[in-house]
Amino acid sequence: MNENVLSVRNLSRSFGDLVAVQDVSFDVRKGEIFGLLGPNGSGKSTIIRMLLGILPPSGGDATVLGHDVRTESEEIKHRVGYMSQSFSLYGDLTARENIDFYGRIYGLSPSQLERRADEVIELTGLDDRVGQFARTLSGGWKQRLALACALIHEPDLLFLDEPTAGIDPVARRHLWDLLFELSGRGVTLFVTTHYMDEAERCTDVGYIYLSRLLVRGKPSDLKRLPDVTPAGTRRCEMRVDSPTARLTGLRAIDGVLDATLFGDTIHLLLAPELSDQELLSQMKIEPDRVQLRSVDPSLEDVFVTLTQAAERDPDSFQAPAPTEAAANEAVGELEPLQKPSPATLSGSPPRRRSSGFVAVLTKEFAHVRRQPSTLVFLLLVPLMQTIIFGFALDTQIENIAMVVYDQDGRRQGRELVDAFHNTRRFTTVERVLDDESFRRAMTSGRASVGLRIPPNYSDRIVRGEQVSVQLLIDGSDSQVATTALNTAQLLGLNLSIAIARIKGENLQLAPARDELGRGAVPIEIRPRLLYNPDLESSHFFVPGLVGIILQLVTVFLTSFAIVRERELGTLEQLFVTPVSRSGLLLGKLVPYAVLGFIATLIVLSAMVFVFGVSIHGSLTLLLCLTLLFMTCSLGLGLLVSTISKTQLEALQFAFMIMLPSVLLSGFMFPRSEMPWPIYLASFGIPVTYYIEILRGVVLRGADLLDLLAPVAGLFLCNVIVLGLSLARFRKTLG
Repeated sequence: MNENVLSVRNLSRSFGDLVAVQDVSFDVRKGEIFGLLGPNGSGKSTIIRMLLGILPPSGGDATVLGHDVRTESEEIKHRVGYMSQSFSLYGDLTARENIDFYGRIYGLSPSQLERRADEVIELTGLDDRVGQFARTLSGGWKQRLALACALIHEPDLLFLDEPTAGIDPVARRHLWDLLFELSGRGVTLFVTTHYMDEAERCTDVGYIYLSRLLVRGKPSDLKRLPDVTPAGTRRCEMRVDSPTARLTGLRAIDGVLDATLFGDTIHLLLAPELSDQELLSQMKIEPDRVQLRSVDPSLEDVFVTLTQAAERDPDSFQAPAPTEAAANEAVGELEPLQKPSPATLSGSPPRRRSSGFVAVLTKEFAHVRRQPSTLVFLLLVPLMQTIIFGFALDTQIENIAMVVYDQDGRRQGRELVDAFHNTRRFTTVERVLDDESFRRAMTSGRASVGLRIPPNYSDRIVRGEQVSVQLLIDGSDSQVATTALNTAQLLGLNLSIAIARIKGENLQLAPARDELGRGAVPIEIRPRLLYNPDLESSHFFVPGLVGIILQLVTVFLTSFAIVRERELGTLEQLFVTPVSRSGLLLGKLVPYAVLGFIATLIVLSAMVFVFGVSIHGSLTLLLCLTLLFMTCSLGLGLLVSTISKTQLEALQFAFMIMLPSVLLSGFMFPRSEMPWPIYLASFGIPVTYYIEILRGVVLRGADLLDLLAPVAGLFLCNVIVLGLSLARFRKTLG
C-alpha cells in the first residue's frame, strides 16, 4: 500500500501570462481515493490533463504508474481511465455501443470485450439502459455510462474530473458507492471536486487555490492543523432562528473570530475570553431560543481558514491574477454575495423597462471583437477576393495555346503562322515534326488548337491554286473553341481577300481556282472540332463539376468532423486513450472517403446518362486518379480542422478554400487569361489538376502519359497538404 502510483514535483503550467498551475507537488499511493479540491478555475482539470499526457507541463516533473508524463504519455494511456468534467461520450450511440467502442479502442478481443462489457454493465447498473441512446439518459445515468467506459479496460488508476457535478444527491450517493467498491478492488482513484462532503469520503485530500496547492493530507489530520483552530480558541455550532439575518451581527461582536453558515446552523470560531453567556448577551437573545454546542472543525473550516491565510500573506503565496472569468467563478464559490438591505431596496428608484436590444447588441459586438477569424473573414477576405477575382476573371479569350505542324517549312507557311499570332488570339506553345507528337499535344491538353500546314502549301499559293489548311480545335472548352473557330474563319477570309486584291490589281484573272477549275478563295481554312463538335456547354461544365462537388463534400464534412468532436469534448476523451494518431485519423477520414467516392460515382453517372457526356478514356484510370484527388481533399479538410477551434471557424476556412477553387481552377473561366501572379497561384489549388484530368480522360480520351503533368502536380499537392495536416495534428490540447 506504500507504492506511489502518482508522483508530482513542482508541476507548473502557464497559458501566456496566466499561470494555471504553479509548483504543485504531491504523491498518491496505490489504492487511495485522492481528492483534489478547489474552486472553479483553480487548476484542477489542468493538473489532470498534464498527468494524462494531453497537456504538456510548462515546468516540473510527474510520473504516473512509473511513466514520465512528458516522454511516455502513450504508455500511461493503456493503464488509466478518465471521466471528463462534462459528458463527452457519443449521444447518437446507445449505451452499449459506447461501451463497445471504447473496448475496441483499448484493443480488447471480441471475447474480452463481451466479458468486460457485461461486468461493467452489471457494476454500474446499466442493464436496463444498454439499448438507450446516450443523449436521452439522465445526468446520473450518463455518469454511470461514462464510468463504465472508463473501466472497460480494467485500469490501474482512474481519473474522475468532478464526476458528480450537475447530478442529484441520490445519484451522487450511488456513484460514490461505486467508487468505494472500485477502491476495495484495488483501483486507485484521483477525484476532483468542490463539494466538501465528498472530500470527507476521500482517504487523502489536497486543496488547491489560485494555482497553488495549499495543503495535502488525510481529512482527520487536516482538521487538527494548528492554524485551523488556534490554541485557546474554540469552535461552536449555533442553532438559532433566522441564521442568515443574524450572521452580520455575529461577525461584529468582539471575540467572534469567524462566523460561517453551515446548512441551517452557524459555525463560530470564538476567542478564549468570550464566554457563551457574554455571546448571547451581546446578541440580545434569550438562552432558551438558541442552542450552542462545541464541534470539531469541518473540512470547509479547514479550507476557508487556509484560503484566508493565503490571501493575508502574499509573501508566501504569490500567484498571478486569473482571467476575469476564472476570478469571477472563484469569488462566486468562496465569498457570499453582498446584498443590499431591504431598506436600501425600498428607496431605490424604479427601473426602466427595456427591450434588451442594447444588452444583446453590446454582447454580440464583444463576441465579434474577440473572434479574430470573424473579423478577418468579414473585412479582409471580401477585399482580397474582390481584388483577386477582379483581375483574374476575364471573359475575353486571348493567347489560345496552339501547336503547329508545318510540313511546308517555307516563307508562305511561316507567314500563315505569323498571321495567326497577329490576331492576338493564338500563341504557339509547341512546334512538332510528326503526326504522333501533333496528336499528343492535343490529347494531353497542352494545346487547344492544332494547325497543320500541308507540304505543298507554298507551291499551290504561287500557282494560284486553292490550298486547304487543317485546324483542329479542342471543343471541350466551348468558350475557347468558339473563339478559335470564329477567329480562324475570319483570318482565312482576310488572307484570301488580301491575296485576291493583289492579283486583281495585276491581272484580270481569278486569284485562285479549286480542283474543278472554278474561281475560289486562295486559302481555305478547314476547321475541325474535336471532342465536343456541337460545342455543348454541358460537355465543358459537367466534368469540372464532378471535381468541384467531390472537393465540396470531402472538405466540408472532414473539416467539421474533428472540430465538432473538439467542441463536444469527445476528442479530449479520445486523446487519453491509446488510440494512435494514424488510427484516429484514418478512422475519421475513411467514412468520408467512401461517401465522397459514392458521390463521385453518382455525379459521373448523371454526367453520362443525364447530360450525355460519354467517358472516352479509361474509367479505371479516372477512378484511380479520383482516389488520389480525394486523399488531397480529405487532407485539406483535416488541415482546416487543425486550424479551427469552432465549427463557425471551420465553415469560414472551408468557404475560403472553395471560392478560389471554383473561380481560379479553370472550372468556369480559362486560366490562360489570368494575370501571371494569379495564374501561378492557381497551380497551388489541387482541384485545378483534377479538372484537367477529368476533361482529359472524359472528353479527349487521354491516357496516363498525356496526364503526367497534372498527375505530378496533384501528387505534389497531396504531399504538401497531408504533410502540413499531420504535422499540425497532435494528441494534445496545447
